[in-house]
Amino acid sequence: MLFPIWPDEAASGAQEVDQIVIGLVLMSLFFIIVVAGPILYFGFKYRRSRPANRVISHHNTWAIEITWTLVPLIIAVCFFVVAASVYFRQRHPPADAMEIHVIGKQWMWKIQHPQGKREINELHVPVGVPIKLLMTSQDVIHSFYIPAFRIKQDVLPGRYTSMWFVPQKTGEYHLFCTQYCGEGHARMTGKAIVLSKADYQKWLTSGEQSENPAKAGAELFRQYGCSGCHAGSRVVRAPSLVGLYGSVVPLEGNKTTIADDQYLRDSILLPNSQVVAGYEPVMPSYQGKLSEDALFSLIAYLKSLGPGAEEGGTQPLKYSNDMGAAQLLPSGSKGSAK
Repeated sequence: MLFPIWPDEAASGAQEVDQIVIGLVLMSLFFIIVVAGPILYFGFKYRRSRPANRVISHHNTWAIEITWTLVPLIIAVCFFVVAASVYFRQRHPPADAMEIHVIGKQWMWKIQHPQGKREINELHVPVGVPIKLLMTSQDVIHSFYIPAFRIKQDVLPGRYTSMWFVPQKTGEYHLFCTQYCGEGHARMTGKAIVLSKADYQKWLTSGEQSENPAKAGAELFRQYGCSGCHAGSRVVRAPSLVGLYGSVVPLEGNKTTIADDQYLRDSILLPNSQVVAGYEPVMPSYQGKLSEDALFSLIAYLKSLGPGAEEGGTQPLKYSNDMGAAQLLPSGSKGSAK
């Protein structure tokens, strides 16, 4: 009977993570032997019942002390550099990564694909395609963990967190919540299912279909009266939302920020926390009025408003099939917004 020591290496970066872990274990064993070995040796040699020379030596030990200081320092710095490079690569998804929305909720994972397909406690992804998970929690802190992909990220209420990977082996892999989140924590499990690109496209068109987030967001934009201030015929003077996502936004107090997902979320729920320079803080808060699904849809719509888009309307969308990904892009766009 085979006893697996490691989970499958089913995604990019998994092998690098394993190599770092193995290296750290070997380094720890080395220093345990170097430190604990002499302790045990001298413990037996100089035990009370055994005669031994116990005269204190006054020999110069500078060479030993310098070596003992520099060698571990150099080894530790080398491990830090290698591990930090892997960490930074895993924190910066490529621009063409397919974005999938994840909501943690006691006690399930709600997942929506860019075409609108929804699933519970299952994550279907195409092999060989960069995947970015944009995640938030509806209630308490959760943690999204797929051992075979060597990825884990805390999922927090009121904030967006993200992680990315490139699945490299088709199959089914365990999905867990690794942050205790209440009495149903142990049941908050699921599956990551990696399909071939053709099978993923078939899965997208099978079963019940949902409206894509950008189109649903455009309807919410009108329903909640956002178009009254931000559309072409403005009732109230408000900032333009065309091309906003990914741009630098000037704020009151000579500050600036990047219009990323978290900024868009805060602008909807806490509009007076970051007021755009030159505008009055008159936007009402939608805190408690929008679900996490609705927020994802509104933000997906705002992200689709590239140059030439019309606020308050549905910008034509097309699908990009680069590398087999089915990704929503604004009409005329050459790639995802950064």
